[in-house]
Amino acid sequence: MQISAGLVILFEMRSPTELAQVFREKQLRLTPQRQLLFNLLHDNNSHPTAESLFETASKQMPGISLRTIYQTLGELADMGELQLVDLGNGAMRFDPNMGEHQHFVCGSCGAIHDVDITSAPKLRAGSAEGFAVEEVGVVFHGRCNRCNQGEQKSHHSKRSPGFQAKKIKQVKTN
Repeated sequence: MQISAGLVILFEMRSPTELAQVFREKQLRLTPQRQLLFNLLHDNNSHPTAESLFETASKQMPGISLRTIYQTLGELADMGELQLVDLGNGAMRFDPNMGEHQHFVCGSCGAIHDVDITSAPKLRAGSAEGFAVEEVGVVFHGRCNRCNQGEQKSHHSKRSPGFQAKKIKQVKTN
């Protein structure tokens, strides 16, 4: 299987100006707070959480509410402008890249990158008789290029509990 961070085809959410027009057309409230969120999400490939967006927005617009952040993100998701991403690290992420892609999570620095799977077998739920699979997601865990080159070192692993359990088991058996 090959993955590449450079070949992801982006289907990004509309520009802040276009989103404002869509909100007007759908007769949704277009407030300065929502417009700020449109700007914060535009060209944002960090896969932010609602809380991180709230923190950034609060610095620019004190008094903005977390409820407004969640409500606006929910409306954008319902409109197909961004997707909700659960990377298994406890916080729901918001991704304005609506193109077909997967994610890579760096266990050292925590960075999240969009990746394209260039060749992979078709995934099937062979033993899931009676189940209706609605979505398949793959999340790669490892070290990003920057961390591999030693530019950023961390002694604290952010890897999944399953990965950490495997490492503990390997240490005990050696």
